[in-house]
Amino acid sequence: MKSKGIVCNEPSVVAVAIDGRKRRRVVAVGKAAKEMLGRTPGSIVAVRPVKDGVIADFEITGAMLRHFISSAHNRRSWLRPRIIICVPYGITDVEKRAVRESAAAAGAREVYLIEEPMAAAIGAGLSITEPSGNMIVDIGGGTTEVAIISLSAIVYSKSVRMAGDKMDESIMNYLKRKYSLMIGARSAETIKMTIGSAYALETEKKMEVKGRDMVAGVPKTIEVSSEEIREALQEPLRVIIEAIKVALEKTPPELSADIVDKGIVLAGGGALIKNIDILMREETNLPVMIADDPLTAVVRGSGIVLDNEELMKSVLTT
Repeated sequence: MKSKGIVCNEPSVVAVAIDGRKRRRVVAVGKAAKEMLGRTPGSIVAVRPVKDGVIADFEITGAMLRHFISSAHNRRSWLRPRIIICVPYGITDVEKRAVRESAAAAGAREVYLIEEPMAAAIGAGLSITEPSGNMIVDIGGGTTEVAIISLSAIVYSKSVRMAGDKMDESIMNYLKRKYSLMIGARSAETIKMTIGSAYALETEKKMEVKGRDMVAGVPKTIEVSSEEIREALQEPLRVIIEAIKVALEKTPPELSADIVDKGIVLAGGGALIKNIDILMREETNLPVMIADDPLTAVVRGSGIVLDNEELMKSVLTT
């Protein structure tokens, strides 16, 4: 919100109760709903209405946005705010319309869309209005956006559906294969954030992991090391690096020269994985920087755009 900064910071998870007539009722939204992931009785389901950066459940997305709007505005139900929503680069017109309509149904007066890499670049403090190349890599939850930006426009961008959620999945599959241990998505995310790394650490770490033994069917505790989690994260990181290399190949030569000087800026929650900048540096031979507070770069960038009419005209997507 203008002059206040971030007033609501919640995961996009909604807990829904389903009655005998298959009618759905929202029970909890955000952090409270995320606590319920994998822990609900049969009548309550914890769902992620936004999947891979696009809307998977229109009705529940509307309910979630209504909740966030009212909590950000101290529950004043009559309020109809202007809303800017970040979307992955290259989503279809149908997907854009779904985003606009769900926000309008949630009570928005005006709905603007901005592409995530553009918002991330603005939030990271890059000089996007100048005629020089800036490269941003935004590793979010559902998608990773790689973009080259110059003169307030995206010169080239590649969006891959390989990001934080897929990394969690890789950790779950690795523990299944190696230890026959089944864990939930929340546990996988905790492992990734605690001991996950993209490149060798100075001192490797270990962590206790609890889950269900797939052979005996009973609860089991094992100890995993940061080397093992690094091995589990190899595949998703390889896909992201491949997308960066493709973007560099498609960049016009003059902009390539700028990127050699300025390097690559990492944003999004994925940029918090330990030593990811070192891995990217090794793979691309370019300087790699992590944005200040990468987790909120996209939302801070969209807030800056909403405050600046001139910038808004040049960067919004139609």
